[in-house]
Amino acid sequence: MARHLRAPDHAPGPLRRFRRRPGPPARRHQDPADDRPDLATVALHLDSQICRNVEAAMGREWLVTNGLGGYASGTVAGVNTRRYHGLLVASLRPPVQRMVLLAALEEWLITSNGERQPLSAQEYWDGTVYPDGFRFLEGVDVDGMLPTFRWAVDGRIIEKRIWMEHGVSRTVLSYRLVAGPPLLLQLRPLFAHRDYHEQRHGQGGFDIAEGSDGWIVDAAGVRSYFDVRPSAVVRSRPDWYWRVLHRAERHRGLDDEEDLFTPGTIDVALDGQHDVIVLAGTDPAPQAWDVAASWQAARQRQDAQADPSTEHPLAAQLLVAGEQFRVARTTQQRTVIAGYHWFADWGRDTMISLPALAMRPGSLWEARAVLDTYISYLDHGLIPNRFPDDGEQPEYNTIDATLWLFQALAAYLRASGDWRFIADRLEALEGIIDWHVGGTRHNIGMDHRDGLLAGGEEGYALTWMDARVGDWVVTPRRGKPIEINALWYNALRLTGDWCERAMRPAGRYRQMAAQAHEAAQARFWYGDGGYCYDVVDSADGDDPSLRPNQVIALALVYPLIEGDHARSVLDRVTSKLLTPYGLRTLSPDDPRYQPSYRGDQRARDAAYHMGMAWPWLMGPYLDAHRRIHGDPEAVRGVLEPFLAHLQDAGLGTISEIFEPEPPYRPVGCISQAWSVAEILRHARALS
Repeated sequence: MARHLRAPDHAPGPLRRFRRRPGPPARRHQDPADDRPDLATVALHLDSQICRNVEAAMGREWLVTNGLGGYASGTVAGVNTRRYHGLLVASLRPPVQRMVLLAALEEWLITSNGERQPLSAQEYWDGTVYPDGFRFLEGVDVDGMLPTFRWAVDGRIIEKRIWMEHGVSRTVLSYRLVAGPPLLLQLRPLFAHRDYHEQRHGQGGFDIAEGSDGWIVDAAGVRSYFDVRPSAVVRSRPDWYWRVLHRAERHRGLDDEEDLFTPGTIDVALDGQHDVIVLAGTDPAPQAWDVAASWQAARQRQDAQADPSTEHPLAAQLLVAGEQFRVARTTQQRTVIAGYHWFADWGRDTMISLPALAMRPGSLWEARAVLDTYISYLDHGLIPNRFPDDGEQPEYNTIDATLWLFQALAAYLRASGDWRFIADRLEALEGIIDWHVGGTRHNIGMDHRDGLLAGGEEGYALTWMDARVGDWVVTPRRGKPIEINALWYNALRLTGDWCERAMRPAGRYRQMAAQAHEAAQARFWYGDGGYCYDVVDSADGDDPSLRPNQVIALALVYPLIEGDHARSVLDRVTSKLLTPYGLRTLSPDDPRYQPSYRGDQRARDAAYHMGMAWPWLMGPYLDAHRRIHGDPEAVRGVLEPFLAHLQDAGLGTISEIFEPEPPYRPVGCISQAWSVAEILRHARALS
């Protein structure tokens, strides 16, 4: 059976001391709050070979979040390579309207004789890296998702931790002199105060007020606070740092430089007796704020994600990583961020991710809240495709997000047994079916001749393959896509089941489901290829492109394709689309196949669904494999590369996409909800 799961050219490379953490790791930077019980979590260590190699260190990124859509993130090297990097990226209207407030900190050690050595690093427009503190970086530990940096400088060991407080826009940095004689730590904050999709250019617009231990900064209509503890020497000398380079944006063909404002410097003693604490937030810290309590709360929240029954190290880590996507939309509503750094909350991604991220004891309330958030926005039988960052009304340009809602509800019922939750929303679900039968936005509606669901409109991409550049829709898929009709068939079957249980009329749904199922068998099978058409009844006829969407038709609660056809589909997908990190979105035999994800936005979007490998598709692929071959243990080999990936790109998490040929370079978002969720779902099953 395992032969079906062998991806070609699998060479994940060695791990960098990635291990299960049976309890608190032996660390110099240790507080009483670290004395915790044994937990099934893991710790990742990057040694000096990586940390002092500027290219390797800039290619690895850390991320901490606050449950509001805000975050702090950067590279191991300390160089901000993206416009999205920053030490305080605050969500002003959770989880959207995100702004990079504190972009970076210059950090210098100053000895008693005036010698200066850097801890931080920054890159400028011409490739100059200054300062270059990564030269002294001895190692980086990421425990769960919390990073600790360790420098060795002239016989001294200095450690820095970074975390965010939950539910508030505040980042905490803690510096400790672990070994060596005392010295001064000089900090120079660099502020951007701009939308996180943009870059700041030019001077002006910043007002500062000096406090005893820092500054209050006003710019772009937002106030932020920067404080250092214990007492520090504040020197206000406003200035600008020009043409800071964000090299990832240069590679993406986007605006790649920005200018950063500094209010001055702060000198504080680093004496080995007291930690130096930096607080950056949109509100001042309370008078009684305590660093030990703050750190303990961050650790306890992370540890609360642990599951005693989870033994697989990949599952243990992804439980922690997955918590970062679960955020507040308002005080009353919950949602799921699709990916960091640049995605907000998307309906499709949320429904696919939710079963793994929130449907377990202790978080079922959150699953209910997320489901209700989207149901509350139903309009013309559709849930939102996404909530834009700029405060506009939700967008409803999706044919599948609402259908995935039925799968998420079925998963919730399996996990909770909470029938009342389903029953109370059954009227809304029947309304969804009615809209789809009668027709709704974007020509989405049931074809009454065969019972299949069709949709599409010029200028729109309604399925998950939704790349669009201007008016160019890369993969329009107008007509009757295979996975859409698998989801439609399931929505009908599930609604029939639930109506029957609620003693409501169910025959109509049974009849429509039977009609759709019968038509699908006749319409979707591409006999010459031994797999399913990707779309039928498109403007160009039936589309025989070999794509991964058909595995969804094998994997849902009620499979649309079964028997010999299902086996043939799985064999073809395995042979042509399976990689170590996901399924290719198009067969390499297709002349349109794109193996590289580089260049400007148009070039990248042209490849996005035309070859790139997507980890989330491993979820339905493994579901289909298990259903057909009945070999759950064969999953282990498929998941192994993702354990190695945790020490690459986004540390401790899973990237959005991968280039589909060796060396399978991770690209796109460094941390994607449905990537984490679908791999987590199968890793937990191994436990």
